[in-house]
Amino acid sequence: MNPPAEHPTISPRKIGVLLINLGTPDAPEAPAVRRYLAEFLSDRRVVEIPPIAWKPILHGIILRTRPAKSAHAYSQVWTEEGSPLAAITRRQAEALQRQWGDRVVVDWAMRYGNPGIRPAIEKLKAAGCERILAAPLYPQYCAATTATANDTVFSMLAEMRWQPALRTLPPYHDEPAYIDALQRSIERQLAALDFAPDRLLLSFHGMPERTLFKGDPYHCHCRKTARLLAERLSIGVETAFQSRFGRAKWLEPATEDVLARLPGAGMKKLAIAAPGFSADCIETIEELGIRGKETFLAAGGTHFARLDCLNDSDEGIAMLDALLMRELAGWVAGA
Repeated sequence: MNPPAEHPTISPRKIGVLLINLGTPDAPEAPAVRRYLAEFLSDRRVVEIPPIAWKPILHGIILRTRPAKSAHAYSQVWTEEGSPLAAITRRQAEALQRQWGDRVVVDWAMRYGNPGIRPAIEKLKAAGCERILAAPLYPQYCAATTATANDTVFSMLAEMRWQPALRTLPPYHDEPAYIDALQRSIERQLAALDFAPDRLLLSFHGMPERTLFKGDPYHCHCRKTARLLAERLSIGVETAFQSRFGRAKWLEPATEDVLARLPGAGMKKLAIAAPGFSADCIETIEELGIRGKETFLAAGGTHFARLDCLNDSDEGIAMLDALLMRELAGWVAGA
């Protein structure tokens, strides 16, 4: 039955997929970094210190001193497309859109900074998406990443009168499609090097150790990813955790400590990969590729190679296609 002439336009019913990554400042400049850090470090999922104790530290010390230093680091990785993390996440969404055609509407968002999750959800809803798969691109589940992304999606829906149906992408740290993609990507990149590494270091983002004892499965997920990958590779593998911050004890061993130790143990040729990151960013390009290399060479290393994340490589897009289409089963024909 056709609606009456005065009825508002009804968009065709569609399925939406929203790729979500952590976030980035709008520019490699101190004011933009300050805005980004203020949002990021004010999240109770990220910093689990009571606000009455944390806010004076954040606003009195960190936001006064850290933005300039971080802006310099961002300036070293910024591209013509802007932030590497944002540019790669956008390319991942565009690649999936090309692959899926008009079966699904694909968009992307950042948990912190722009483009935000809220306007992305509004955009998908306005496009007629009555069913949405929110896909935080974190292979290993962490409350400070996966949960806060989902929190924001849920809070957005809580404000809507006409809510879309919602699914979320589970962690995929041990999914065969993910391990297969990592194996193929790493082996391809190792084969292209002009030296044979003595060791492959897998560096995951660190978290305070207390999160493990609070029940966060992140450490276990990282270790399982590393074990499953190591079982498939012919090179020796070590695992470490990067990006320590503050005085609390963090997950160990620390990447910077391992980089300083390996040359003395006879491992002077090193390749490093960051399988916990779905896209290259400041933590992989600058922290590992620049500062990590300096640490390793200063300790006596002779050869160093930072391997790319899965990004929008053929392996990475094939993995996302497999995982996301599985989650879309029953919504999309052929999924």
